[in-house]
Amino acid sequence: SLTLMSNHWLMAWMGLEINTLAIIPMMTYPNNMRNTESAIKYFLMQATASMIIMFAIIYNAWMTNQWTLFQVSNEWATTFMTLALAMKLGLAPFHFWVPEVTQGIPLTSGMILLTWQKIAPTSILYQISPSLNMNILVLLAVSSTLLGGWGGLNQTHLRKILAYSSIAHMGWMTVIALINPSLMILNLLIYIAATMAMFLCLNLTSTTKINALSNMWNKSAPMTITIMIILLSLGGLPPLTGFMPKWLILQELIIYNNIATAMLLALSSLLNLFFYMRIIYTSTLTMFPSNNMSKFQWFHTSPKSTSLIPSMTIISAMLLPLSPLVI
Repeated sequence: SLTLMSNHWLMAWMGLEINTLAIIPMMTYPNNMRNTESAIKYFLMQATASMIIMFAIIYNAWMTNQWTLFQVSNEWATTFMTLALAMKLGLAPFHFWVPEVTQGIPLTSGMILLTWQKIAPTSILYQISPSLNMNILVLLAVSSTLLGGWGGLNQTHLRKILAYSSIAHMGWMTVIALINPSLMILNLLIYIAATMAMFLCLNLTSTTKINALSNMWNKSAPMTITIMIILLSLGGLPPLTGFMPKWLILQELIIYNNIATAMLLALSSLLNLFFYMRIIYTSTLTMFPSNNMSKFQWFHTSPKSTSLIPSMTIISAMLLPLSPLVI
């Protein structure tokens, strides 16, 4: 909120730092080596980006004699600011930290990292949008959508897939920041709603891999349908909500004669849709929705139900010698 309401560069920078430091204790809980490693990677990347932002702020103040957030008239200051915000948002080619950090932390921390932590940098990008360089934005956006699509194709971990999905969605938001900033905010809100819903569904079922989704029908059929709808919305299929911002962004790009950029973004969205369809296929089409007890994962049962396992083992051992006679 400090970054959203500030009009001074130092206050906006302080808001970014508070936002960064506040999530690190959440990322390191529960305390283990993977969480600590991910938190250190995240801190180093964010600290580097904050250093570049501070350099851009001081350079802009030196050249223009003002600290107002809305007036970044120096070209070099704008370039450094755009690259630093790209590092904070995880845009390509500064995207390598996003999948590794998301994979190493719990689902709830990953949800906050890929949703709430995008608000403060996007708000600064929104406020300095009139002075942005369109060529840099197009380069960052196209590379993010392409690498976000290619990177998620061979992944089996759901957190990494959602991380690459975040990279691609940030690319869609960046390309429209100069032409129509309000559309960037609309895309961000829809992305946050869909990603939070997806993470909450995965956290409720304690699912982190694609192959674990094959048992989702036995656990909760409505949850499976919900995940399918969310993924189709993230992929941008009509008539779902996720189709609307992509359609409007492509329409704005075509109006401003960025036809090649619109074509690359539309084709790159097919890559994201492919690995969304992999998840949908695994969760909905690989198992008939029945309550067959043999399809349950016995090692995930509660301690009360584990007492049945020895008795079932004894019964199976008694029936095993009779199986040749039955045959």
